[in-house]
Amino acid sequence: MINLEKMIEENEVHVLMVPWLAFGHIIPFLDLSIALAKFNIHISFISTPQNIARLPKLPENLSHLIKFVPIPLPLLHPNPLPENAGATTDIPAERMDDLKIACDLLREPFKNLLVEKSPNWIVVDFFHHWAVEIAQELGVQLILFSISTASTAVFFWSPEFLSGEGRRQARPSPADMMAPPDWVDFPSQIACRNNHEAEAMHSLLYSAGASGIEDGARLTRLIQDSHALAIRACLELEGDYLNLLSKITGKPVFPVGCLPPAEEKRMIVTEEPWSKIFDWLEKQEASSVVFVGFGSEYKLRREEIHEIAYGVELSGLPFLFAVRRPDWGDDQILPPGFEARVAGRGVVQVGWAPQREILAHPSIGASLFHAGWASVVETMVHGHCLVLLPFIIAQPLDSRLLVEKGLAVEVERGEDGSFTRNGIAHALRKAMLSKEGEILRARTREAANAIFANKQLNNDYIKTFAEYLKSGIKEN
Repeated sequence: MINLEKMIEENEVHVLMVPWLAFGHIIPFLDLSIALAKFNIHISFISTPQNIARLPKLPENLSHLIKFVPIPLPLLHPNPLPENAGATTDIPAERMDDLKIACDLLREPFKNLLVEKSPNWIVVDFFHHWAVEIAQELGVQLILFSISTASTAVFFWSPEFLSGEGRRQARPSPADMMAPPDWVDFPSQIACRNNHEAEAMHSLLYSAGASGIEDGARLTRLIQDSHALAIRACLELEGDYLNLLSKITGKPVFPVGCLPPAEEKRMIVTEEPWSKIFDWLEKQEASSVVFVGFGSEYKLRREEIHEIAYGVELSGLPFLFAVRRPDWGDDQILPPGFEARVAGRGVVQVGWAPQREILAHPSIGASLFHAGWASVVETMVHGHCLVLLPFIIAQPLDSRLLVEKGLAVEVERGEDGSFTRNGIAHALRKAMLSKEGEILRARTREAANAIFANKQLNNDYIKTFAEYLKSGIKEN
């Protein structure tokens, strides 16, 4: 058993943070770590050396409370992961199972680290089901932190894994993913919209793959044996889903707020080519430009990039399109003649983009993106319009939540998951130019002020969670 007498003082709490190896998960875990450190909670943050090297610099006044702990991924034989791969963004989609296998092999190094660090709590992501047995053996309390919405957590709940019998009875086929689950006892739009989404979602929850265990089983095991659930959510936006999540899991659920990015002085970007791009932004009218970006997790195909580009062009709106450098190289990333046709009205930059600084610029008025929840928060704190084109995992469900709450427009798709340039142009014009869009724009500004950018509200959620962590130590 871990000796809790190692605490320096009675109210000192040490938390071990264990995010999944994707930056869409790592950054919210880091944001939560920084927020908890403000309440004098000590953090050990685990990830691969490659991921830690890419994280933003910690606030100087909190750096003594947050320690990064690198754990290298083991070498897979006979087919190792790409050199220097530390996260999902570093590998092709077809190697995702291999990354899961490598991460599962961290079980023993994780146990040794737990003995060495002697934390009071482990805050773990959806993936690390093996942390349950280790925590129980060493007498450490465990909390599951969901970086997505409460509505998505309710949808992902897979009660059939609790008994191990009659598996898939709750949702035996992909068609069952196209309606809210039976345990949702109020009107809800949270479900898959087409066969393409439904098949992908069903496979996500119920296909074991090469790792030998379904993601639904991983998640359910963690929920079942956690002391509590923490979730990046607010009662003001998802009160009904948060209450239901506690009811169906039988666990205390702690919303930790939106975890908005720290408000900083507006940065002056001096590196090329971004200094010229920001000069261009300075010349645009306030709230007129659409920022287009799709994160690092989903790798857009050439035809998808082209259709998005054509759609933005058809919209007639000024735009800044940040394109992740594709795996196929620099050959025909954009449609022929595209940059010449939109010269002056639109800017395209291939590679990394300073997204938070872009979204903070007063000329930005809307964002066309994938509905990754971290990007949702970064966009909503400024009250920008949300135009959503979701692709993977929770993104379609989170899109439905935002549409349900009247905060977003979603690009229409066909049953096969396809989208068109006309659909993109229509969604953009609806959000930015139409009378219907006026209501949307007013709602987003209201939600920004009342929820996403409300410092006191979000601080109170963290304070409540920090007090729970501290009281849990005193009780034990």
